[in-house]
Amino acid sequence: MIKITPNICIHESELKFTFMRAPGPGGQNVNKVATAALLRFNVRHSVTLPEDVRIRLLMLLGKKLTLQGDLIIKACRYRTQERNKQDALYRFQELLRRAATIPKKRKKTRPSFASTQRRLTKKKLHGKIKSLRGSKPTSEH
Repeated sequence: MIKITPNICIHESELKFTFMRAPGPGGQNVNKVATAALLRFNVRHSVTLPEDVRIRLLMLLGKKLTLQGDLIIKACRYRTQERNKQDALYRFQELLRRAATIPKKRKKTRPSFASTQRRLTKKKLHGKIKSLRGSKPTSEH
């Protein structure tokens, strides 16, 4: 069980790890050892994910999901399989924590009377400056 929040836990059976060769420099091991981790988690068909968190996660991920509803996280920062696996798990947990937090409702506010007056006087001043720019002085010879 992977604990996301006190109320949300994900079964390890829902996560699928595959390992592949990592891009970039690696010395002698670069063409021999599969160190990059690929974490795959199906968001749409997860049994342990609460419905409200699932909806927020789907909105949060957007186009990062596959057509089947899989979230794919590729981790290749480190040179060992274990560290890359931990990195992918950490990033997965952070995504789910972000989706688990309930967004605050926005309170509608109105601008104060004084701020509206300041804005309008500034607009009038700016308009006056622009109108002065347009008129050309007449030259008398």
